[in-house]
Parts: sequence; C-alpha cells; structure tokens
Amino acid sequence: MDKFMQDVTAYVPQLRGYAASLTGSLADADDLVQEMLLRVCRHRDQFQEGTHLRAWVHTILRNVFYSTLRRERLMVQDVDGRHAAQLGEAPDQEWRLRFGELLEALDQIKPEQREALTLVVMTGLSYEEAAQVCGCKVGTIKSRINRARDRLAILLDVADSRSHGGRAGWAEHRPTAFL
Repeated sequence: MDKFMQDVTAYVPQLRGYAASLTGSLADADDLVQEMLLRVCRHRDQFQEGTHLRAWVHTILRNVFYSTLRRERLMVQDVDGRHAAQLGEAPDQEWRLRFGELLEALDQIKPEQREALTLVVMTGLSYEEAAQVCGCKVGTIKSRINRARDRLAILLDVADSRSHGGRAGWAEHRPTAFL
C-alpha cells in the first residue's frame, strides 16, 4: 500500500464515526465508508498535494452520503418501522442506550448544525477543516456548533454544555467503540 492510501486509511475510524452520525446505523456507515474509499481510489489524481487530506476525504464521504440520500428517496420507506424493528437487536449495554439517545437527539437538530458538531466534536476535525468540508466560513461552523450544543443540552436534559468546558462533556460520554 502506498503512502497516500496509508494516510487515507488512517482516517477510517474518524470517517466511520462521522458516517454513523450521518446515517444512524453502523452497517450503513460501513457501506458509506467503503463507497467513499472506492471514490478516493478512483479520483486520487484530483487530490492536490499540500492541501488537507482529512478535509478532502470527509468531503467525499459527505458527498457520497447526500448522493445515497437522493437515491433512497426513490425507494419505498419503512414508515411505521415494522421492518426495521424485526431486523434490530435490543441494546445490551448502557453505552448503547446512551448512544441511541444521542442519535435520536442529533436527528432533532438542524442538519447543518449536526454536521458541524459531528465533524469537529466527534471526528476531531479543526474548525478550519470543517469549514472547508461544509463550504462555509469558520465563524459559521463555530456558531452552528454552539447552537447544536445548546439544543442537545435541552433535548438530553443535561446541564449547559459550556459549563463543563465545551468538548470535555462530550468526550466523556461518547461511545468510542463506534469511532
């Protein structure tokens, strides 16, 4: 494996966590990351040396996710959840329950806020890299994260996230097994 692909595969755990936050499913997240890796291989000649590889692969993952969403709109939806309930298994550990609650809360915040939060807090991108992935300014990313944290604090019925030093509260409670 060449240096480029070694660098890309080093980001797979972060990408998997980001994909899980987008899809709400580890199986779908794995599929998303796999498709992203295929596109990276196909389009590696488009990567410009000296730019942020991590931001580039996150952008590709994001684009794959939105392309998948567009395709899925044409598919029949499981509106009442019966099919999904038959396929799922009950969580057997407390952290899975907390992760499920977090995913439900994340689904209730605006998509652009959720994306900014997951890119910076859960996958560890810098504000600048997240801004590059999202195609907006750094200040916009910061305000989206602030609003997302405030909304999640309300939804999860926790103390103000800023009173615990911002990221610290999130890092203590996020399930690292998924990332």
